[in-house]
Amino acid sequence: MASLLLGLLAAFSWAVHDLCVRRVSAAEGTFVSLVSVLVLGTVVAVPFGMLWGDVEAAPAGAFWRAILAGGIYAIAGLGLYKALEIGPVRLVAPIIGAYPIISMGWAAYMGSPLTWLHWVAVFVVIGGVAFIAISSDEASSDGSKKAAIFWSLVSGPGFAVAFAISQSATVLSDEWTVILPFRVAAIVVVVVIALAWRAQMLPRVRSLWIFAIMGTLDLVAISAVSAAGNLPYPEFAAVAASTFGLITVVLATIFLGERMRAPQWAAVVAVFAAIGSLGV
Repeated sequence: MASLLLGLLAAFSWAVHDLCVRRVSAAEGTFVSLVSVLVLGTVVAVPFGMLWGDVEAAPAGAFWRAILAGGIYAIAGLGLYKALEIGPVRLVAPIIGAYPIISMGWAAYMGSPLTWLHWVAVFVVIGGVAFIAISSDEASSDGSKKAAIFWSLVSGPGFAVAFAISQSATVLSDEWTVILPFRVAAIVVVVVIALAWRAQMLPRVRSLWIFAIMGTLDLVAISAVSAAGNLPYPEFAAVAASTFGLITVVLATIFLGERMRAPQWAAVVAVFAAIGSLGV
């Protein structure tokens, strides 16, 4: 149950982050948004890492795994931003949201005692998230479908791998020790790619406050998923975290006045019932 709660905390944080993305990403651009979120989130993480991290007790393997996970997370995040920029959302969101299949498959391969009921619950979650995305009235770009699918396939599996490696790093140490090398590696990878593409990376001053909020939310989310590495069924955190797109739609309905129809609400109930069943 604790892994699920951490995953839901991550999902809620990323959902609010997604609402913020709607406000600034179109104006600022992919790399400006992603670099700003990573850098400002890292600034917030520094005092917590210094206060609660135990660097001296951590083995070298924990740092190398954190660095690898951070680099993969950066590429997955870039894939997410680019896929949503190209769109359409109803195409890319189900692909990205299916990454728990990889997380669960890896857990089963590593010997986690998963049952068929666990798998049924996971597919209900994935199906519900996909249904919400496909049936959404949200406007989206008419960009290249092939490019959108490509970036979605970069993003979804990337998140699954990054989460698995970051959780394994946490097993060797703790989330606050590994979070700084994780985020620094992510920043370096994104900056290198941005330089290769000659992309703009500096945000406008008036956007810094919202990027700081987004960076803090991103920090909370990835720390929550990583912290599940020391709990039973850590893969369930990745499953619960995958509902961030669904929660974004619900929050948009509550706070932005967007509409949801009865079948969509039914999908929301089914998803959270399935998540609840994983904790039984």
